[in-house]
Amino acid sequence: MPDTPILVHEAENQATVITLNRPEASNSLNRGLLCAIESAVGQISTSREIRCLIITGQGEKTFCAGADLKERRGMDDAQTHRFILKLNAVFTMIRHLPIPVIAAINGAALGGGLELALAADIRIAADHAVMGLPETLLGIIPGGGGTQRLPRLIGEAAAKELIFTGRRVDARQALNLGLVNRVTSIQDLMPQCLDMAGMIVQTAPVAVEMAKYAINLGMQTDLDTGLAIESNAYRVTIPTEDRREALAAFKEKRPPRFQGK
Repeated sequence: MPDTPILVHEAENQATVITLNRPEASNSLNRGLLCAIESAVGQISTSREIRCLIITGQGEKTFCAGADLKERRGMDDAQTHRFILKLNAVFTMIRHLPIPVIAAINGAALGGGLELALAADIRIAADHAVMGLPETLLGIIPGGGGTQRLPRLIGEAAAKELIFTGRRVDARQALNLGLVNRVTSIQDLMPQCLDMAGMIVQTAPVAVEMAKYAINLGMQTDLDTGLAIESNAYRVTIPTEDRREALAAFKEKRPPRFQGK
């Protein structure tokens, strides 16, 4: 048994890595794991030093197999409902982080595990990974955002097919659907995530935060409202020191030194 349900460490390129650390239970989500993620994400949300969060699973077999069904069997209906509310709240916290979140899908991502990956901004999958939302095969529906985030990502028809049938897709199929951004070998998975974090570090922190805000909020509304959201977010970047630094760096033909101000 692991000493802690998650491992948190600072990696290169100002990235923090959260590793789900329940390999003996296929990194499944129980109450202890959810509370640990909630605490870690809360601390990350207040940091000015962390520029990117990477979420992955322990081992090379499973990213996250979804809810811990052994724990679930001991819950009554009210406890099950409270667990789903907590699950949704934690995934929404991840979605609302002001920094980019990358899901490093190191293996199977099923049910709540795929919903955790859907809460990230970018998904990079190992080539042996499989993904799916099998809840309807268990008499329930996705309850961690799957019915809302998946169709927004891959389209209504494709999402309905996956949810209605409960079938799994492999990494290449997921790439073709737009479910993941990239597919790579397990050996290159974390290096590619860290390389992407390195590219993010070269950009202006406030600009990235505002871009994420505009995209996330704009995707929930019509185009005209989305354009108004973009305009307001752009306005936030105009008086920043980072914008002035970018202009100065361009004039002086040097890389900008952004401070997040």
